[in-house]
Amino acid sequence: MMVSAAPVCRILSLDGGGAKGFYTLGVLGEVEAILPCPIHEAFDIIFGTSTGSIIATLLATGKTVKEIHSLYCDHVPRIMQAKSADERTRRLREVGKIAFGSDGFDAVLTGLGIVSTKWQLETPMIFKSRQTQAHGRRATFVPGFGCRLADAVEASCSAYPFFERKTVTTTNGDEVELFDGGYVANNPALYALADATGPLGFATTDCRLLSVGCGQYPEPRRGFIARQIRSFMPVQLLQKTLDVNTASMDQLRRLLFADVPTVRLSDTFDKPEMATDMFEHDLRKLNLLRQQGEQSFGSREREIQALLSS
Repeated sequence: MMVSAAPVCRILSLDGGGAKGFYTLGVLGEVEAILPCPIHEAFDIIFGTSTGSIIATLLATGKTVKEIHSLYCDHVPRIMQAKSADERTRRLREVGKIAFGSDGFDAVLTGLGIVSTKWQLETPMIFKSRQTQAHGRRATFVPGFGCRLADAVEASCSAYPFFERKTVTTTNGDEVELFDGGYVANNPALYALADATGPLGFATTDCRLLSVGCGQYPEPRRGFIARQIRSFMPVQLLQKTLDVNTASMDQLRRLLFADVPTVRLSDTFDKPEMATDMFEHDLRKLNLLRQQGEQSFGSREREIQALLSS
């Protein structure tokens, strides 16, 4: 297929969802296969939250979906198997070093948005790659606030209390304590559209949005001891919080940007064997999620091709 050369803004938005990002990779592997160019060349803006921020940033720095999938297979189960917040955080930080090294936002090849949340102020902090995405104070804009990619991604993924909060230091010397971007926008499509129709100046009808979630699944069955001590309740509460946030953000997107051509992929699976959550670490189950992502793409392939070629 050909990507349209018309003056449109193509947006890729990737939800948070922890280990369920394998579903996202299943979708994106198929998207990549139909494109005549790398994903970072096909999309003008790529936004991601939490696990979506890892994938978004790797794509925006030129990595292929196959390379990202390999990284996920090697490291996601190990992170999610950790028994404490400090150990999960340590392992996540190690992956950041492997994936991004000491690279800053000058390594980014397209418009990028990494969504995190300020702990004290309870407001979004979005790390962006280009001055043209700034909604104000352009003269003092610094890509990613001067932070490294690894630090911005870690902040977006810091699902407190299961991970430790992340403190970054900006170019101005400000220390900002951050946690998971899913608490403000687990589905970051609205923020991406705000960039496209605001500072970038595109009409809504000239935007094209591909929004990819992580799928909806039954809750895993818990053992007798876990049920008695209710140790799993915090995970359920976090998952419910993120699910509600995702749904509400998508409803707002449909109300406020109804005329933006959009394909949203995040199917619901109700079979018991699909039961999982964001802390899944069984690689067989995770690869099943990837396969489901491929199937979700297949059911909407024509729509996605039409979206990217219009």
